[in-house]
Amino acid sequence: MIQDYEWLLSPWGLGVLGLCIGSFLNVAVHRLPLMLERQWRLEACAQLGDGADLQKAGFAKAQADRLAADAEAFHDHLERQPALGIARPRSRCPHCGHAIAWHENLPLIGWLRLGGRCAGCKARISIRYPLVELGTGALFAALGWRFGAQPLALLWCGFGATLLALALIDWDTTLLPDSINQPLLWAGLIAALAGWTLPLDKALIGALVGYLSLWSVYWLFKLATGKEGMGYGDFKLLAALGAWLGWQMVLPIVLGASLIGAIVGIAMKLNSALREGRYVPFGPFLAGGGLVVLFAGSERVLGWLGWA
Repeated sequence: MIQDYEWLLSPWGLGVLGLCIGSFLNVAVHRLPLMLERQWRLEACAQLGDGADLQKAGFAKAQADRLAADAEAFHDHLERQPALGIARPRSRCPHCGHAIAWHENLPLIGWLRLGGRCAGCKARISIRYPLVELGTGALFAALGWRFGAQPLALLWCGFGATLLALALIDWDTTLLPDSINQPLLWAGLIAALAGWTLPLDKALIGALVGYLSLWSVYWLFKLATGKEGMGYGDFKLLAALGAWLGWQMVLPIVLGASLIGAIVGIAMKLNSALREGRYVPFGPFLAGGGLVVLFAGSERVLGWLGWA
């Protein structure tokens, strides 16, 4: 049966699938942070709406009552906002509100047919949308070439798409959501348990080494400087990469990510793209390092380091 549909798992077939997944990633990368921010505001309002709890925190009763009333009013305002999810509401132009028709939303083709402009108001549509679709298609095709026309290629395509989503979200918002990070980690452990990737012991040790390595760097830096050099999402992402690629690949991933991140950061600084007080998120470079290691293969990477 697999042989009958082998062409679907070829680089060309996976490339077309990647274009479609890239279109979905564009939506998810934009909406997921907004969904998280709305949820955080609701949770904050629920906490601030408890006047008794505010008094325990040291507020005078009158002040606590005012804060609680304002929090409840803001909570009601948020609850009245239109529902927001990955699939709903329907995509619209942010400038004029034009509802995007299905044929306008076709991966790559829709953007090209529209000439990169909204069909309603003719406002420019960011070139990032087709680039993400093309990038995802190219990534899927490359993974099809790397693993051959077999179901295992689909597993690694899911891995690659998840890394791409995390990299884009982190670049835009400096967030690495647990709602993506944690499933990626568990998927890596389950894939190892099923015998699809690594031996389970290597995946478990990889997750442990991945998390603790950056956790240790974080605390050493904080104790030395009093500042936070990275977020906890980076620990979790490296733990997931360790679960998928093994503990021996953790150091090469970090070294590669650090080198690329330093080069990009210096280039942005020289071009005034990096404002004072801002920093370049580390997640995209960890994701890139993971993909480089995946394509290179563990034996070649270990050879580069002289560990083979």
